[in-house]
Amino acid sequence: MNVLQLHQVSYQRAQRTLLHPLSLTLGAGQLTALLGPNGAGKSTLLRICAGLWTPNQGEVQLAGRALQRFSRRALAQRLSFVPQNTQLDFAFTVREVVNMGRHPHQTRWRRQSVADQQQVQQALQRTDCAQLQDRLITELSGGERQRVLIARSLATGADILLLDEPTASLDIAHALEILSLCRALADAGKTVLIATHDVNLAARYADQLVLLAQGQLLHAGATQKVLTASTLAQVFQVHAEPLAASTGALQFFFQSPPKSA
Repeated sequence: MNVLQLHQVSYQRAQRTLLHPLSLTLGAGQLTALLGPNGAGKSTLLRICAGLWTPNQGEVQLAGRALQRFSRRALAQRLSFVPQNTQLDFAFTVREVVNMGRHPHQTRWRRQSVADQQQVQQALQRTDCAQLQDRLITELSGGERQRVLIARSLATGADILLLDEPTASLDIAHALEILSLCRALADAGKTVLIATHDVNLAARYADQLVLLAQGQLLHAGATQKVLTASTLAQVFQVHAEPLAASTGALQFFFQSPPKSA
């Protein structure tokens, strides 16, 4: 099963604690949203989950097996990470970039198969990038690049998707499309973890939330239980007022608390 578990994981760098000990279970068929202010530890946690950074303490397990026991190729077949900022300075076409997602499944002697091509085409279509496939990645806007990187992630066929601020550069329409896609992937059995600043979109799409502040896990659990005015005030230092939503999902209006005289 594509279950990712963190057991008392912590991380320090340059004598600074970026992540205090925490434990989490990210299950198959779940969309989990990481919420917290800048510097809360969201990107650190994602990189640890992806096996890019090794925790100073604790262990991350995939299907009951420590990440360090997987080869890089085997891990890349099971788990895909899309960082918030990716430098793409070479003039590859969009299709070539998305094709890179199939590299973990190929060897020097095995060329791209029909199945590989189908996986790439499906990823292009699901992220609304098919019409961009012949354009150079260096010519695209930031939002278009982000969709291409998500398409590359989908092309891997990985069971676990880790996305750092996947909608940060997108317009509203494409942001909703990407989160709807994440929801559909979770419903199809994949494990999806996204870091986001958008509380209301997280409330609408996520099964469970993880609330971080200053590298500490403050709350984790089902969205309806975790997302309250008091927990949001604790994490973001704002006043949150619940609003009625036609979708039935929780929605909030935010304002800064009055400054003391």
